[in-house]
Amino acid sequence: MKAAFPPIVHADSKILILGSMPGEKSLELQQYYGHPGNQFWKILFTLFEQPFTTDYETRKQLLKNHHIALWDVLSHCERVGSSDSNIKNEIPNDFDSFYRQYPQIKHVFFDSKNVARFYKKHVGLNPSLNYYEIPSPSGLYASKSFTEKVREWAIILDYI
Repeated sequence: MKAAFPPIVHADSKILILGSMPGEKSLELQQYYGHPGNQFWKILFTLFEQPFTTDYETRKQLLKNHHIALWDVLSHCERVGSSDSNIKNEIPNDFDSFYRQYPQIKHVFFDSKNVARFYKKHVGLNPSLNYYEIPSPSGLYASKSFTEKVREWAIILDYI
């Protein structure tokens, strides 16, 4: 079984961005969105008009500065490789406890259709929260250009 990371969250986080489960490179580095081909961090630094960096502490500070929490839907799963399509025997994170601990989070962003599917299957939608689906930041998701992804991810700016 592979294990996910604890959330990056602060008392003043207002929105939550969810992934599915860290990929192999992220697990190796012990960093969210650690694969250099993933566009997650590039999208956020572009949205906030900040110079891009690979320094993980600076990346986490960007989240804190903009009241963004980051987590994964799954706490554990079996998976060969990094593809969500290979996930089996998944176990979700404890969202009831999370939302009780951070009641100021009212907007939840799924960073792909797969993430939304896992969440709906294992957690279910809470009517007191607002949910949004944004394009996958994976570099392998080429149906949208980087510019299109940034444009669609810009919706988070409305809620921070």
